[in-house]
Amino acid sequence: MIIEDRNETIGLMEPLLISESSRHRSALNDLALELAARSAAFKSSLPKEIVSALAELVRSMNCYYSNLIEGHETHPIDIERALQEDYSADPEKRDLQLEAKAHIAVQSWVDAGGVEGVETDPAALCEIHRRFCELLPDSLLWVENPETKERARVLPGAYRTGYVQVGLHVPVSPGAIQRFLDRFHDAYGRLGKASAIIGAAGAHHRFLWIHPFADGNGRVARLMSHAMLLRSLDTGGLWSVARGLARKVETYKEHLASCDTDRRNDLDGRGTLSEEALASFTRFFLETCLDQVNFMENLMQPAALRERVLLWTKNEAEVGRLPAKAGRLMEAILYRGSLPRSEMEDTLGMASARRVASALVKAGVLTSETHKSDLKLAFPASLASLWMPGLFPEK
Repeated sequence: MIIEDRNETIGLMEPLLISESSRHRSALNDLALELAARSAAFKSSLPKEIVSALAELVRSMNCYYSNLIEGHETHPIDIERALQEDYSADPEKRDLQLEAKAHIAVQSWVDAGGVEGVETDPAALCEIHRRFCELLPDSLLWVENPETKERARVLPGAYRTGYVQVGLHVPVSPGAIQRFLDRFHDAYGRLGKASAIIGAAGAHHRFLWIHPFADGNGRVARLMSHAMLLRSLDTGGLWSVARGLARKVETYKEHLASCDTDRRNDLDGRGTLSEEALASFTRFFLETCLDQVNFMENLMQPAALRERVLLWTKNEAEVGRLPAKAGRLMEAILYRGSLPRSEMEDTLGMASARRVASALVKAGVLTSETHKSDLKLAFPASLASLWMPGLFPEK
């Protein structure tokens, strides 16, 4: 197959970074500093055991909202069921559960350092796409040309071989993709942590502008952004920009379309594309991140979280679904973050401590790597509406 290259110059997607001389740069620097400070303070306020448990729930939340932006709604409870190999009998819903499971698998790999330091490298972006698509059911690996109705299969990790149009924007020719991605990585892959926070928004749009894959570009862009912020802000995976983008999806898409437009006048930067539009999107992106940090910080206030969790435990004990003294064990773990099994009887002051712990593990609210490991708090999606209201819609 001949891959057409129209020899477009890489200057077509400049500017990739907002210049230091831009009138917006100072305000964006301030936003980035505030975001870094708030994100670090939030993470340091939580016991490390709760950080890992919360990050696992946020993965499902991130997946849910990323899917929602794509027009696919799979509730986190159904995502949680898929992770336990419990699938819907409806083939369409089952395929969406598999899609969500694929997203979580890739994000888990990203969170474990899969692309750390090379988030914008073309090879890393292809690997994200490959890992995701290889886990998808066949029904989700086809794209249709809206004009010819011709269907083509999406090849995991492979660049598109034809032309596409996204709104009014026609991305570069398929033969030019590698050239543009190399320039993309050259610009975004060498940034220090402070510049990378601001640059994450630009990278997000410019990747979508290149549109390297036949399908899945939006998802790869959001996973790339997640990875860039994970490293530059050391987020711990405790909040999700995808939730913020999904809650303002029309504004998000309007910003992306605006960033596709050409430079407006001599005051609009020195590149081919509008620097004003890129600066406006960057401000929106950073404010969205900050809003999500604030949301999660408020949700995890120790006193309020403790009250919600213990109220649930009390109600479950009153109706006989949990042992009467389950609240004492939950309170100890909420205070300390984890509890060695050897200390259970002393903590509860009763010989039935193991039975209480077993009931809470079975309920999905405590977890332990082995039957001898420390007990840690878990955040099941099925209880999110009670423990963490507003995290995602109720089901």
